[in-house]
Order: sequence, then structure tokens, then C-alpha cells
Amino acid sequence: MPLEILEIQVTASVTESGGNAGPSPAEGMKKEDVVAECVERVLEILKEKQEH
Repeated sequence: MPLEILEIQVTASVTESGGNAGPSPAEGMKKEDVVAECVERVLEILKEKQEH
């Protein structure tokens, strides 16, 4: 049965901290680039789930 996504909503909160959390994968990236990467990964996961 095909799965049709009519709408996807992504909410994120990005903060800078001086803690020892280590470098973040999004370091130096624009917010739009981070959102685009997240959407791409979500779509890949959904595609994989459809194939199974």
C-alpha cells in the first residue's frame, strides 16, 4: 500500500553553548542547510520503510 505524505512539519531548536558537548555536525552550516539535511534524511528513512 503506497504511503503519500501530504505535509511534513519539522521543528528544531538550535542553541550555542559553551559546554563540552563536542562539535556539532551542524557547526558552520546555515539554518536552511540544516533543515534541508534533516528533510533529506527523513525522506530516505521513509523510502527505506516503504521498500520493506
